[in-house]
Amino acid sequence: MSIENVRKWFMIHTYSGYEKKVKTDLEQKVGTLQLRDVVTNILVPEEETTEIVRGKPKKIYRKLFPAYVMLEMEATREENENGISYKVDPDVWYIIRNTNGVTGFVGVGSDPIPMEDDEVKNIFNIIGMDTSKETIKLDFAEGDFVKILKGSFIDQEGQVAEIDYE
Repeated sequence: MSIENVRKWFMIHTYSGYEKKVKTDLEQKVGTLQLRDVVTNILVPEEETTEIVRGKPKKIYRKLFPAYVMLEMEATREENENGISYKVDPDVWYIIRNTNGVTGFVGVGSDPIPMEDDEVKNIFNIIGMDTSKETIKLDFAEGDFVKILKGSFIDQEGQVAEIDYE
């Protein structure tokens, strides 16, 4: 049996028309309760379209999944002889589930089921989100002393004050 923490996307069901209010309320709760390390992203998937209004083109945003909000959160991946399952923190589940406008997670009973990675990628492609961010691994951290090997500061030494991954 293997257990590891992973980030997965989940879908929550909301009252129709309350998607943006739920997103705002959840972002506020996550910030207030300091859960940003557990719930990392909240999204109302919308696609941009153009409609002709009074003879002029106007950009509008149409919800891909009315009455649903996506959220990325930490889950525990458990693999055993029965297969793979994902569990979310019950306290965080309770906080999300009891947010005004939320009717529940998509899943079986009270167990949320994460979205498939291909499903998430397809949604991101439709809404124009870039999913091709590459992960950068560094051999040093803030506070380490380094020596510059290339460029105009070659052979100079210094201490790493900050790392900007962007």
